[in-house]
Amino acid sequence: MPKTVDFYFDFGSPAAYLAWRRIGAVAERSGATVKPIPMLLGGLFKATGNSAPLTVPAKGAYLFVDLSRFAKKFGVPLNMNSAFPINTVTLMRGAAGYHGTDKFHTYCDAVYDAIWRDDRDMGDPAVVAGVLTAAGLDPAAFEALVADPAVKEKLKANTEEAAARGAFGAPTFFVEGEMFFGQDRLDFVEEALS
Repeated sequence: MPKTVDFYFDFGSPAAYLAWRRIGAVAERSGATVKPIPMLLGGLFKATGNSAPLTVPAKGAYLFVDLSRFAKKFGVPLNMNSAFPINTVTLMRGAAGYHGTDKFHTYCDAVYDAIWRDDRDMGDPAVVAGVLTAAGLDPAAFEALVADPAVKEKLKANTEEAAARGAFGAPTFFVEGEMFFGQDRLDFVEEALS
């Protein structure tokens, strides 16, 4: 029976972007199903007492050097976003709202590429509207979606679920209850799926 990998992510994490770009191939090779779950990284940090790597200057500086190595190794275009860190609450509400629809992957691809490939300021609503339009998504429908209380609650519930399962950052993966943290653990995720 094929296995499933739960993949908790937030657009604000460049490591989660690298995982997003690689997880499909991992699933294909292992015959597994990926279940992407949008969460709010800031909320997870608050719930777990964790903080972003950038709060430690040397760690933050090293992180982008290291992520660039992985991007180069796996052929994933990665550019440090000049607007980083971006408040992703609205963007993650969009992911929660589109989750389970045929627009979900289109939306996530567009947002991830805009932030981590194209260096767009996705904290600017006008930029977001342009990116959505280019991806074939309706900015007005997006605005209504992210304002929906049920969507807000879904994102909050996903974040609380991630914390309850032991997650403390993004990306976090679960395969049959076993947790793996970081895009650099995808080899272990693939072994667990196989």
